[in-house]
Amino acid sequence: MKRNYIKLTKKERTELERFTTTGVHSVRLVNRAKIILALDTSENRIPDQMENIASQIGVSRQAVYNTKNNFLSLSNVSLFLQRKKRETPPVPPKVDGELEARIIALACSEVPKGYARWTLRLLADKCVELHYNDSISHMTISRLLKKTNLSLI
Repeated sequence: MKRNYIKLTKKERTELERFTTTGVHSVRLVNRAKIILALDTSENRIPDQMENIASQIGVSRQAVYNTKNNFLSLSNVSLFLQRKKRETPPVPPKVDGELEARIIALACSEVPKGYARWTLRLLADKCVELHYNDSISHMTISRLLKKTNLSLI
């Protein structure tokens, strides 16, 4: 079985040590740096077992294993100490300011014939019927009306 050992240069080791002790960084990134320091075999260091590293840092053994493999696959320490960039953009909100104003105006308008008052589901159905949006949930309407302190009762 082939084993991959981590051998850090002095510069890499000092960069990781400085990262773990100074500045404000996310706990996840600091833990990743600590794992690599614990697995370092340079200068005749003997790495601790994965179970011991995991218990000392407070992560799972699988996290130690994944961190080691991730470090070995990257070309330098700087890339390793950065968060992974998001591949897909965040989903834009369905309700923007214009739609919010239309919904509020609709909730304040005259109730359709055959109904005593606006209900959340009725407002949602009417928004779709008027082509304000492709689809909108009654719960989205509820959150919007709560945010604006508008009550249907």
